[in-house]
Amino acid sequence: MKAAIQLDFVPRIPYGTKDFLPREAAEKRRVEADLATLFAQWGYDEVVTPTFEYLETLEVGNGGQSQGQVFKFFDQHNRLVALRHDMTTPIARVAATRLKEAEPPLKLFYLTNVFRQEEAQTGRQCEFYQGGIEVLGVSDSTADAEVIALAVESLRSAGLKNFQFSLGQVDFINGLMDPIDSLGDLSKRLKRAVVGRNLVDLELCLNESTLSSNEKTALLELPLLHGGAEVLSKAGKLTSNPICRQALENLREIHELLTHYEVANYVNFDLGLTRDLDYYTGMVFEGYTPGLGFPVCGGGRYDRMLEAFGTECPATGFALGVERIMLALEKQGANILSVQDDIYLAWAPDCLAEALKKAMQLRQAGNQVEVAMRPQLKEDAKWTQQEKGRRRLVYVNAE
Repeated sequence: MKAAIQLDFVPRIPYGTKDFLPREAAEKRRVEADLATLFAQWGYDEVVTPTFEYLETLEVGNGGQSQGQVFKFFDQHNRLVALRHDMTTPIARVAATRLKEAEPPLKLFYLTNVFRQEEAQTGRQCEFYQGGIEVLGVSDSTADAEVIALAVESLRSAGLKNFQFSLGQVDFINGLMDPIDSLGDLSKRLKRAVVGRNLVDLELCLNESTLSSNEKTALLELPLLHGGAEVLSKAGKLTSNPICRQALENLREIHELLTHYEVANYVNFDLGLTRDLDYYTGMVFEGYTPGLGFPVCGGGRYDRMLEAFGTECPATGFALGVERIMLALEKQGANILSVQDDIYLAWAPDCLAEALKKAMQLRQAGNQVEVAMRPQLKEDAKWTQQEKGRRRLVYVNAE
C-alpha cells in the first residue's frame, strides 16, 4: 500500500450500499455462478435487462405501489426514469414485447442488482443482488411445483444445509376475507390485522363486526394454520367457500408433486402467509434459515402481471437474495472467506523468466496462480503467501 495522503474530505459510499472486498467478492461470484449453472441445468435461459427503465414501465405491473421505494431521475429528454426495484416487471415487459411470439412455456432466469430506498439494516440494503426464475405461460400446478423445487435446490447448491420453506395460497385468504368487504371502514382494519398477523387487533375487529360465528372462527384460526399436511384438513373444516376449497386442492397437488421431486420434507404449510395480496394470485412461499429474521427467498404465482403489458399470460417464479444467502452461510458456520485452492508463486533474483514460464504451466493445468511482482527470499514469500490466504507456495530459484 502507498503512504496515506491527507485529503480535504472523507471518501464514503452512499447510504444503503456496500463494498465487496476480495474474498467476499469471490464468494458472491461463486454463489452466482453455481446458481447460473443450476438454472441452466433445469432448462432456464438467462436474460439481462437495463439497470434503469422509464418509470411508467416499472409502475405498470404494481399500480404505482412502489413509488416510495424507487430511485428516480430525469434523462436528457426530461423523461422520468428509475432504477429497477425488482426483476419481475422488467421480465414481464421482455416477455410481452420481445418474446411474445415464443412458444410457451417461457422459462427465464436472472442474476443482477436491484435498487430500493430502504431503511438499511441487516439483510436489507438500498442496492442488493438477486437471482431468480420466472415460468411464463403455464397455469398448472406443475409449474408451481417446479419453481418451489428449484428454490430448494438453489439453497442446497449455495451450500445451505438447514432451511425450511413455508407454502401458502392467497386465494384461501381472499376467500375467507370475502365477507369482510361488506363491513365498510372496519374492513380495512380487519385486512391490516390479517396481513400483519396481529391477533389482538384481529380479535377486537371481529368482536365489533357482524360476521357469523363460523366466519369469525375461520379468520381467528387463519394466522395459526401452519404445519404439515394435517393443516389442509383442518383448514377444510373451517370453511365451505369454493375459492378456499379450490386453493386447498391446489396446495395438495403441489405438495404431491414435491414428493416426487424429493423435496417435500423442506416444505411446511402456512395458510396465513400473505406476501402481497394485490400482486400474487395463487400459491406463495418463503424460505427461511435459523438465525435470520427475514426470508432468504420467496415467490409465488402472479397471473395478472402481463395483462398490464397487453398480454394474458399466467406466470410463477421466485427471487432469492445473494447477500442473504452469504449471511446465512456465515451463520451456519460455512466459512465464506475460506482459503481457495490456489498458488502464490515467488521467485529469487534473476529468476523472473523461469517463474513466468512456470506460472503459465500451472495455470494451463487448471490452477489459480498469483505471481510475485518483485523477487523475494523464500522466508518472505512464505509470509506473503499466508498473509494473502493462498493455499500453496511455489518458489522458483536458480538451484
